[in-house]
Amino acid sequence: MKIKLFSGNSILTILSLILISSFANSQVGVAYGKVISGRKLPIPNVEVKIGDLSIETKTDKQGNYILSNIPYGTHTIEFISEGFIPEESQITITEESNVYNKTLSYPVKVLEQMEVFGYREEQPDKLDAITRLPLLPTEQIQSISIISQKLIEQQGNLSISEATRNVAGIYTYATYGGVRESMSSRGFRGIPVLKNGVRIHTDFRGQGFSTDFSGVESIQVLKGANSINMGSAADLGSPGGIINVVTKSPKFKEFGYVTVRVGSFNQVRPTFDVENVLGKEGKVSFRLNGAYENVRTFQNIEGIGQEKFYINPSLAWRPDNKTEIILEMDYLNDVRAFDPGTVNLDPDNRINDIYELPMDRFLGFKGNNAIQKTTTYTARFKRDIAPKLYLRGAVYIADYDSDAIVSSIRAIDKNDSLGYNTIENSMYKRSIGKSNVRNDKSTVIQMDLIGHNIKTGIFKHTFQAGIDFRSTYLKTESFNSLIVDTINVTEEVNNNLPGEVEDFTLTGTQESNTSGIGISAQEVLQIGERVRLFGGVRFGTSNSSSPLANTNVTGTFVNPIAGAMVKVWKDLSLFGSYTNSTNPRTAAYVDVDGNPLGNETISQFEAGIKSSWFKDRLRFNATYYFITNKGMNIRAAVENPVTDLIELQNYYFQGGNDERKGIELELVGRVLENLELIVGYSYIDAQYKEHTTFVPGSSPNGTPSHTLNAYLNYSFETGMMQGLSIGAGFYYLGDRPYNDWTQGNVEYHGISPNLEPWNNKAYSLLNAQVNYNFKNINNETLQNFNVRFLANNIMNTVGYDAYRTSFINRVTPRNFSVVIGYRF
Repeated sequence: MKIKLFSGNSILTILSLILISSFANSQVGVAYGKVISGRKLPIPNVEVKIGDLSIETKTDKQGNYILSNIPYGTHTIEFISEGFIPEESQITITEESNVYNKTLSYPVKVLEQMEVFGYREEQPDKLDAITRLPLLPTEQIQSISIISQKLIEQQGNLSISEATRNVAGIYTYATYGGVRESMSSRGFRGIPVLKNGVRIHTDFRGQGFSTDFSGVESIQVLKGANSINMGSAADLGSPGGIINVVTKSPKFKEFGYVTVRVGSFNQVRPTFDVENVLGKEGKVSFRLNGAYENVRTFQNIEGIGQEKFYINPSLAWRPDNKTEIILEMDYLNDVRAFDPGTVNLDPDNRINDIYELPMDRFLGFKGNNAIQKTTTYTARFKRDIAPKLYLRGAVYIADYDSDAIVSSIRAIDKNDSLGYNTIENSMYKRSIGKSNVRNDKSTVIQMDLIGHNIKTGIFKHTFQAGIDFRSTYLKTESFNSLIVDTINVTEEVNNNLPGEVEDFTLTGTQESNTSGIGISAQEVLQIGERVRLFGGVRFGTSNSSSPLANTNVTGTFVNPIAGAMVKVWKDLSLFGSYTNSTNPRTAAYVDVDGNPLGNETISQFEAGIKSSWFKDRLRFNATYYFITNKGMNIRAAVENPVTDLIELQNYYFQGGNDERKGIELELVGRVLENLELIVGYSYIDAQYKEHTTFVPGSSPNGTPSHTLNAYLNYSFETGMMQGLSIGAGFYYLGDRPYNDWTQGNVEYHGISPNLEPWNNKAYSLLNAQVNYNFKNINNETLQNFNVRFLANNIMNTVGYDAYRTSFINRVTPRNFSVVIGYRF
């Protein structure tokens, strides 16, 4: 029998009246009522409380609640529910019937946990490892986007490239045989990808690394120069921004969630995530999540695929109400087939004639796998030392080991100086080699004093003063490669190695150490309600040494940041900022006399608007940026009087100008209460200016002029379809030059001198998701289940990401999967 709260024969009403009568003599009473949405639907699990009395309860499935033992008088009652705006009401408790009904509005704060501009009420976890300030992304002067766990699960993201398609202007540069993800932004290739604020793969080209998304709490994207926060920009792509992968940590909640995903290419992927609060006092919480995955490549050939194991334990301890300590460990063992990709069949390499391999054709060998083992450790603490003043410290450690036996294909008559096949465009030599043998060890230590919203008159201060230490150790080994056979890429290919292959020979070992200390201070000054000023400076040192080469380079640099945000209207703010970052150069960058050239400095100007509309249901951001890198360290080239060719020298000079500018537009919100929207667009104008190596006005390789992303998700809240949600996402990556355009006879990375590069064609991806939660049905066992159906690349688009003319890897073709989840 269903209880209807407001009917004359309601059992709940009768019980409430009995309680009122029983409390009448003790001067305490009860309050009861019903909580509904603006669409007159009951809202279950609403937290209803009177905070100053520590009296609280939750609504039942019909939205009903009862608070008892309330002293007579006036009190403030709070209604809090995920997905709705928190509300407060004044209630007066008497000996009479105290009925207080409440209608909650759907969130004015956009998309709540799906927010790609930032979370609603609190700073995303570990964002302060990057920004060093306790501000929401919307309060920062930088362009920051957060991709939450909720959005990742809803879309079924399994890679950084899939997740960051929700952020305007982020795109894939290359996958290097499908084993890593090199991401780009604002025309800079290979922006750094961090895990919990520390670099994993320290190669300056930003080649990226493998990660597993079962342990991902969020993806944080900071676009543009980040000198004040991260110090030196050691990667080629650093001025374009950074991507931080944040792992899960305890939330002091007890729950469990397991899933099984099965899909195309024989995919099997179980995951789990459990957390328990330990002890009666609830001061310790332990969380453990992990995953296993086995899947073939999209060619769906037996014995060629990926297998990985992931585990992520973490422990949080709150010894008192002023202190929190969190310890984490993250381990991934990833083994996957190396895919040499396809080739450009044009013998002169002057046009785009990329050969579309049949779906069942793979040009590599079975057993040629890339192995990546990644272990990270994190220790964080926070200690309140006064109201709105606290200390935070963190130690981040990463250990990355990789090894690979890779297949490679090379034109049978390739001209090494010109870089293309001169006689036969489909015949290729196939070889294997031992490569990517490297061990990266990275450490980041931070200590900050933080003040947050400290008032002095009409001013409100948020500040940071801190010190950090960063170090990396890198050891790499190189080996010979072995030619195996010759193949015609347009015909069937044998994927088995023919017979025994001799052992590889070690040809070289390199070791390097880098370290740096930074001292930074930042101040955010709020003047009244409309003006916010940003200022800061970072003094840093860097040291780079190579024991085997007996080199050592030390540098110092000062990086400022300044900006302002002005609220010109209630929901419209204008902002502008200037910052720069320093690219420390190694001992290899010396002039003709052997003296180090020193660091490069990249300057960035940024301006735009941040706005919200329709009571913050839609949020629109527009950003314009201008980034310039003058005084680049350029390798010298001299004409050979015998061959008349320009030959590269072993010294450098400073010159040229690398300029990037563009706009980024982002719209996020709820068009309707149950219709969520994410739309982004970017325009990039990246050019070499006043350059001696590249043609002035040409674009850096891999830079698209346009990107576009859109995502819609609709949830059914009533009727027979309640619990069902349908989503669809679209992503467009514009055409982009496959290579750089060099001047005259300048030789650079094997580029044919003065050969205008062809464009890698644009491609579009369309994905869809259908999810059903059984929580509204009567069967208590089934209530904990949910089922999600995923369809990716529905149009079966053929698109390629490539590193110049190598690693021309196709985006994954049309594929489907089903995810079954169970919460306990």
